[in-house]
Amino acid sequence: MVVSTAKLAEKIQLSDSDLRTYYDAHKTDLRYLEPQKKIRYVYVDTEKVGSKLQIADTELKEKFDQLAPEFKMAGVKVQQILLKVARKDLDAQVEQKAKDLITKLRDAKGQSTEAAFAEAARGNSEDPVSAKNNGFLTGLVKKNPNKPHGLYDRAVDMQPGDVSDIPIRYAGHWYILRRGDAVDKTFEQAKPELLVSARNQKGYAAAFQLANKAQARLKETKDPQKVAQEFASQANMTAAEMVRETPYVKPNDDVPNIGSNQQFEQAISSLNNANDVGEATGIKGGFAIPMLVDKKEPRIPEFDEVKTKITDTVKQQKAKEQIEQKAKDLAASVTSPDALKAAGEKDGFEADVEEAYKLGSTLGKAGSSTALDDLIYGLKTGEMSKSPIKIEDNWIVVGITKREDAKTEEFAKERDQLKQSMISERQNQVFEDYIAGVQLKMRNDGSIKIYEDVLATLPEDQDQGMPGLNFPTGG
Repeated sequence: MVVSTAKLAEKIQLSDSDLRTYYDAHKTDLRYLEPQKKIRYVYVDTEKVGSKLQIADTELKEKFDQLAPEFKMAGVKVQQILLKVARKDLDAQVEQKAKDLITKLRDAKGQSTEAAFAEAARGNSEDPVSAKNNGFLTGLVKKNPNKPHGLYDRAVDMQPGDVSDIPIRYAGHWYILRRGDAVDKTFEQAKPELLVSARNQKGYAAAFQLANKAQARLKETKDPQKVAQEFASQANMTAAEMVRETPYVKPNDDVPNIGSNQQFEQAISSLNNANDVGEATGIKGGFAIPMLVDKKEPRIPEFDEVKTKITDTVKQQKAKEQIEQKAKDLAASVTSPDALKAAGEKDGFEADVEEAYKLGSTLGKAGSSTALDDLIYGLKTGEMSKSPIKIEDNWIVVGITKREDAKTEEFAKERDQLKQSMISERQNQVFEDYIAGVQLKMRNDGSIKIYEDVLATLPEDQDQGMPGLNFPTGG
């Protein structure tokens, strides 16, 4: 259970009297030290400009032909044998069956023919869909960078014909995988993504040119609405979409629709008189052509201007004062992990269950610490921590729903492999330290000389292929 300042602050109620008391005591602290500016700007959306552009198939085909092979790959064919574990006591038996199948399937090079694996899949796999399909998955497999460590990712790294050298445990069952041939995309399959990429590239250039034209007109007319109406059709936008206005802002403010943007700040820094127009500048999603509406010099703000800010500040202060006692009260009020979850959720705090916590792990949003490890590993099943512990700004209350002690026989099986892994890691570190030391010595004694002036004349690396593309894989 995470008892956080943020969650407690949400529940704190404040009166106007509380806020005004804080305002009166901190007026100097609330002073604006820099001018505030209200900006009205004409906005050009890059994506909308790009979506209107016509891209010829010949151009897309040329881009397709230039793609590096790895970016043309639609995916690889994968065969599998799934052996399900009906009960925990059968796990070792099922694992051994998987090992026997692997021994039978793999030749001296660790490979198997498609036909041999298909026969084994039809006779042994407990996945009815792939078993009927000679072990083949219904779709192609390609790694998804947004979902690393997937079951079939390891098959992509194998060579065609390779069979996994050991059974793969996944979701409580055992898998054997065979990597088949890679399948390339056709131009028609690649075309939609190529079109998006081309429009993004050309759209940026077209939007920039359009923004510069709009900036010239805004300098002439001083009328953002009129300029928006003139360019709306070219921008593929409505005039209403193109005209935006900021509140009074100063450097480092988080501006609505723009964020904290140094380019925008620089573009408006020289605007000091009403109707001054700045240069077209890049912002989130496109370009802005800013015009100054009004300016306020450094000053102490009125109460209503900073009421929201004061509210957040006072709530945070009060929450920090109350958080420790709230966590202690919560810990004292419950006697079991289930009761803790219910009590915490009732008070609006975040409760979660970590299924397989280990030393050094991160406990959900609670984070990690040695103190947390010591606390958790000192508890037995069903026990609660008698008092909360603090991790950064949060207080943590924990209970143990289940505890599984380490199995010495499993450690004995893995001991040699763990030892060799640690030795290899230490050897690599020693070697890297040695190389770094040699390089430093050679630089110091003049054996290595870096010609910075020559490096500065070298052209920047050109993009290889189009790695930004992410075609559907069907896997």
